Amino acid sequence: MARGLELDLVEVGPNANAPVCRIMDYGKFKYEEGQKAKEARKKSTNVSVKEVKYRPKIGKGDFDTKTRNVIRFIDEGHKVKITLQFRGREMAHPELGSKILDDVLDAVGPAAKVDTQARLEGRSMSMVLSPDKKAQEAMKKAAVEAEKEAAQAAVQAEAAEGASDAEDEDVEDGG
Repeated sequence: MARGLELDLVEVGPNANAPVCRIMDYGKFKYEEGQKAKEARKKSTNVSVKEVKYRPKIGKGDFDTKTRNVIRFIDEGHKVKITLQFRGREMAHPELGSKILDDVLDAVGPAAKVDTQARLEGRSMSMVLSPDKKAQEAMKKAAVEAEKEAAQAAVQAEAAEGASDAEDEDVEDGG
C-alpha cells in the first residue's frame, strides 16, 4: 500500500506493546524531527560558568572594571566563579583576600546569591555566584517605578514653570 502511494512505512513507536507504524514520507519526517530538536535546543538555556580573577593587591580601577564584568555576566544569566590568586608572602594574609571577595559581594548586591562560599584551595581562594532571578526582577520593577515617578515629577515641574512664566508676563504688562 505504501509503495503504491510512493510513501514509506515508518515505525513511529517501537517501544509500544504493539509497535506503531505510519505511512508517510520518511525524508519529510526526519526533517520535521530535526526542526523540533533544533527548536528545543534554542529554547533551552545554556548556563555557563564565567571566571573572573582578582589579586589581593588589586587597584581601585581594576577592581571596578572586573566587578562591572561580574555584574554584566550575572545579568546575562551566567554563573560567575571569582578566583583570588595569592603569590609569595600574600599567602600569610588570607583575610585580605576574603575582604576583596566581600567587597565584590557588596558591589554585586542582591542580584546574585552565593553558591559556593569563599574557601582557600592551595594558592587561590574562590567563590561561585549565581544570578538570583527573583531579586533581579524586583530590581527591574523598582527601576521602572522610579522612572515613572521621575517622569511625573518632570511634568509637574514643567507645569509649575509654565505657571510662573505666565505670572511674570502679567507683572510686566501691568507696569
